[in-house]
Amino acid sequence: MNGTLKSRLEALAALTPSRVRLDFAGGPVPLDRLLSFQEDHAAARDAITERPDWPGLAAALDRPVQLVQSRAPDRASYLRRPDLGRRLARGTEVAESRPSLAIVIADGLSPPAVMAHAAPLVAALDGVCAASRGAPVFLAEQARVAIGDEIGALCGARLVLVLIGERPGLTVSDSLGAYLTWAPAPGTRDSARNCVSNIHARGGLSYTAAAARLAWLIAQAGERRVTGIGLKDESPNLISAKDRIPER
Repeated sequence: MNGTLKSRLEALAALTPSRVRLDFAGGPVPLDRLLSFQEDHAAARDAITERPDWPGLAAALDRPVQLVQSRAPDRASYLRRPDLGRRLARGTEVAESRPSLAIVIADGLSPPAVMAHAAPLVAALDGVCAASRGAPVFLAEQARVAIGDEIGALCGARLVLVLIGERPGLTVSDSLGAYLTWAPAPGTRDSARNCVSNIHARGGLSYTAAAARLAWLIAQAGERRVTGIGLKDESPNLISAKDRIPER
């Protein structure tokens, strides 16, 4: 391999925690990189099946919460039937409080992401967004993003914010995503949501940056009465090399 290509690949690898060509020389995969790959693959598989510690998360949030369940009765059903994760279990009761914002924390495909990042992100959002401080919080088990539409509709929220564990990757298995939807109702299309993703410690968004972006979107959604393709994210770029979530 010529020096130019090698230096370019090394420069590219310095920009991301992702794997950028395991072996510059094109030979057998080095043992340390093979073991690292296998470790990350195992972490991704474990992340999907790990159960959230809902009482622990409720304690970390330090505010009243309501635990709800999707129509998926178990993890296997949740993975095979995505539609079940989008609806509340039949008979679920949600009080109509008509808040300006409701927050739903859903396990999604990475419960470890929810356990690691949901409470600090809500705390950061409380610091910059008045609507967040008064928002009812729901913890949703075996849930996907769209379950927030039904919860938001039942409680009469103008906006619903869903914090959910993202699909684990081979570099990051605990990344959190945040989806904001105006006038939530069952059947809402994904194009009607704004998303702030990649909230994690390995080069992702910090809590401060994510909260600032969400606060901007929440304020603009309230003024324009729309989210999704009707609300372009023009929030200031607040990402700083010094503003990172420390790795555990």
